[in-house]
Amino acid sequence: MMKKVLTVGVYDLLHIGHVNLFRRARELGDSLTVAVQRSEVVLKYKPEAKLVYTTEERMYMVKSIRYVDEVIEYEGVDEIVKTADFDVFVTGPDQTHAGFQAAMQWCREHGKETVVLPRTEGISSSWLKEQIKSM
Repeated sequence: MMKKVLTVGVYDLLHIGHVNLFRRARELGDSLTVAVQRSEVVLKYKPEAKLVYTTEERMYMVKSIRYVDEVIEYEGVDEIVKTADFDVFVTGPDQTHAGFQAAMQWCREHGKETVVLPRTEGISSSWLKEQIKSM
């Protein structure tokens, strides 16, 4: 049986940490679906966020990474787990807000495996934004 992996995120400033996440997530199964959060939703919860790329542009960039088999868009993480086709849900250690807690609970109740992968040391979108500002 094919094992399908799902991970979610914004992926506005794509960096090596994201690529490492996709590689490690893909190694957990036979295919990797990445759900990219819609811009309107990101801005609803983080009005101070300054997105560089549109939802479609972010989806296009994520899809171009060889470890990614499919890209879908999503609004809430607690909703996408109910509609996406997957066996393993992969998150990062910082993805802990209420929506993620509800999503993880849903996965446990519905026999989906959950895996928390560590961050890539020394890189984050926030750090990258600070570096760009200081250039």
